[in-house]
Amino acid sequence: MSDRFLPYGRHQLDEDDVAAVTAVLRGDWLTTGPMVEKFEAALAAKVGARYAVVCSSGTAALHLAVLAAGLKRGDRAIVPSLTFLATANAVRYAGAEVVFADVDGETGLLRTGDLEAAIDSAPGPIAAVLPVHLAGQCVDMPAIAAIARARDMIVIEDACHALGTTYTVGDEVIVVGSCRHSDMAVFSFHPVKAITTGEGGVITTNDPKLYKRLKLLRSHGMTREAADFENADLAFAADGKPNLWYYEMPEPGFNYRLSDINCALGLSQLNKLDRFVERRRALAGIYDGLLAQLAPTILPPKRVPDCDPAWHLYAPRFQFLETGLARDALMRRLQAVGIGTQVHYIPVHRQPYYRRTLGEQQLLGAMTYYRQTLSLPVFPAMQDADVSRVVEALSQALSAASHDANDLLIP
Repeated sequence: MSDRFLPYGRHQLDEDDVAAVTAVLRGDWLTTGPMVEKFEAALAAKVGARYAVVCSSGTAALHLAVLAAGLKRGDRAIVPSLTFLATANAVRYAGAEVVFADVDGETGLLRTGDLEAAIDSAPGPIAAVLPVHLAGQCVDMPAIAAIARARDMIVIEDACHALGTTYTVGDEVIVVGSCRHSDMAVFSFHPVKAITTGEGGVITTNDPKLYKRLKLLRSHGMTREAADFENADLAFAADGKPNLWYYEMPEPGFNYRLSDINCALGLSQLNKLDRFVERRRALAGIYDGLLAQLAPTILPPKRVPDCDPAWHLYAPRFQFLETGLARDALMRRLQAVGIGTQVHYIPVHRQPYYRRTLGEQQLLGAMTYYRQTLSLPVFPAMQDADVSRVVEALSQALSAASHDANDLLIP
């Protein structure tokens, strides 16, 4: 791949993925059919959760999780500011208020102190917290859960970056998504994630009531379960059996279903998850070693103790302010030699909508992380030489910038 453009992330599709999708296209089901339940069962087993509910996107999964948790107008949920828009927006979709929390300026992750500070800053009780496992590294879930449980807060993990990540508590290795320290966990299957369904998402949980509600809300709020029917005069035939055509809607839901086509691809990809994650970890290790020559201008991502990340992103810490090098200028130099980069993320509390609705907030950790971060290419199809190419391009760009006044700008 040394002569090809290297994006910061991309999917990997093999012939077995194509064959899996083709088999569905030649079969009897295209939309919600047997592949949906097969993918859900396999995903739940993979992460060690009791249930999995797939849906049309990671954003839809966040929305369904918030709704299943019962969040509504007048409620409040804590969201770390360093995340994608969807984490906070899902809370607003339900009519609830967002309370932004700060994060560690070196890892971008929510800490217990950040959570407690956000709780103290809120004008009333908090109903839920949505910790985000940024770049594949996970927050301290046992500690976050302990604070949440003491206050009757529901915990929804935004694990969209962390499929395949594990963390250790004592001698026990816990898989992110098993919901050992949360009520629900959410993953994304966007093409740059660990595995892809094209577009798609999933919620995992161990709670049968949440599982039932997630499935109801995923498909228009519609049920065909006879035990749930309220209109007996319409629901049942003279012999007491439910009418074959009958369904009810106890509350409005959404069309957030995922098709058999998507799930066939997802199931095929899931079989390769361990290999994909192993490769991402290897690439991160190579980056760590090669970037040592550029320290302290560029530092590897700060590792979280007791976490073995799947490395959805590889985002070193760049000392832009100290060197005077503009981030945009560096990105353009890298793009010119075929290397794509991205910034993950602009702190959500700085978005115009939230500035208008919540006012100005000072979240120093989130801004510190934002000003230093830049995501470099990392995906399973990369070769070791591609990492060397990226680091060499970084070295050359930094050297050239020191002689180019147009690049000596504050990012």
